[in-house]
Amino acid sequence: MSKVVPTYHQRVAQEKRALIVTAATELFLELGYDRTSLARIAERSGVSRATLFKQFPSKAALFDAIVTESWSTAEEEDPPPAGNVVDGLTAIGRRYAELLSRPQMTDLFRIVIAELPRFPELAHAQFSQGKVPYFESVRSYLRAEHEAGTVRIEDVDLAATQFLGMISNYVFWPTLLVPGWKVSAERVAQVVDEAVRTIAARYGASGPATSAND
Repeated sequence: MSKVVPTYHQRVAQEKRALIVTAATELFLELGYDRTSLARIAERSGVSRATLFKQFPSKAALFDAIVTESWSTAEEEDPPPAGNVVDGLTAIGRRYAELLSRPQMTDLFRIVIAELPRFPELAHAQFSQGKVPYFESVRSYLRAEHEAGTVRIEDVDLAATQFLGMISNYVFWPTLLVPGWKVSAERVAQVVDEAVRTIAARYGASGPATSAND
């Protein structure tokens, strides 16, 4: 797939957008969502208020951008083709572990957890715009494998939750609770490989598939 090379003005706009998102994330963590104004974000990011309002007309729109960018994959790769569930899940698992290892993902969850009592809409945005679309991509992949006959899965929601949970429970969640929690690249690879083996052993099958839940 060919990529469009951005013009100078597009590149400048993208750079300013990145500065704004970084500054907003920092201020939400330092001061809280409620006490952080768009004016303060503009000052921290070094852009004019007009530039900020042009890209983000509201604080909610800016938070939505933080969610979207936190959950986006590095290269927006296509899902693996069905036919080899071990290779496919390994690719998905590695992408997921890399995603969870980004500092901005930890920052996003900390903001949502801290502001949940007063701003439940932030949690809704994080769930509906971030986690759900990502989960749906894994769910769709497992359904495709079921239809290809490589696995037998009656409940693809459960299977997707099991797979992602085995990775996040070791790679991500302790970072929110345990100071200095670090996981080596070798350990991450082992966690992903074991999750793949577990799913393949539980759901592996041969022959044509008959049905899968929607």
